[in-house]
Amino acid sequence: MELELNGQQAYAYTGGKPFDAALPCVVFIHGAQNDHSVWGLQSRWFAHHGFAVLAVDLPGHGRSAGAPLPSIEALADWIELLLEKVGAGDTATPGKVTLVGHSMGSLTALECAARHPVRIARIALVGTAVPMPVSDALLGAARDNESKAISMINAWSHSPRGTIGGNTVPGMWLLGAARRLAERQPPGVLHNDLAACNAYTHGMEAAAALACPALIISGSRDMMTHPKAAAKLAAAIRDVRSVSLDGAGHDLMAEQPDAVLDALRGFIA
Repeated sequence: MELELNGQQAYAYTGGKPFDAALPCVVFIHGAQNDHSVWGLQSRWFAHHGFAVLAVDLPGHGRSAGAPLPSIEALADWIELLLEKVGAGDTATPGKVTLVGHSMGSLTALECAARHPVRIARIALVGTAVPMPVSDALLGAARDNESKAISMINAWSHSPRGTIGGNTVPGMWLLGAARRLAERQPPGVLHNDLAACNAYTHGMEAAAALACPALIISGSRDMMTHPKAAAKLAAAIRDVRSVSLDGAGHDLMAEQPDAVLDALRGFIA
């Protein structure tokens, strides 16, 4: 699905079904240096089970044009603009939208629900932490040596099992696929995204203000967003349930796609 937002072409994958704004809507928001394709299994399941799906490419990522947005707040407002554009959860039928975000996308979902609560029925935060600090070494590598930064993220985003294989699809290589996906994004996107995560400082305030239910999905072996940080965030949300995927790293949708889908189905469907 292609549309125009703020004068720029934007793309959202609809899961193989035409988008229907009259249906309950699930918006999938990817993380840093990724695109809509990380939600392949989950987006298709919801699209084929009675939901309108938008797995977005954020500005400057994937098939969406323009420069990457410099802050989590700007990304949250862009998601709200997208919902307004397609008529999802409009003022006549509020509270019909679920936001599902991974890593940077989880911060975007949290901020969007706090800033624009009328449309949002619930949010799911996958591989999340608030705050989400990024080390100076990784920020510097993302600025000066992107290939090195991608290697660092790849090493930290996968569980021990994931680094030696572990893909649910025989013959597929988790680290190779993740690296190729990152290399598809334009230069400068990675540093922009990591800096946006690092600069987002009022996530706890957004969590405390959250008016809708939330689901937090964490990997027990996540080195990028540690489960202890996810638990701290959960404690700040009034209506929350938490799911821990045993043995999973930060790249949850690739390492344990069925478990992620099961958790989302239980929460949304």
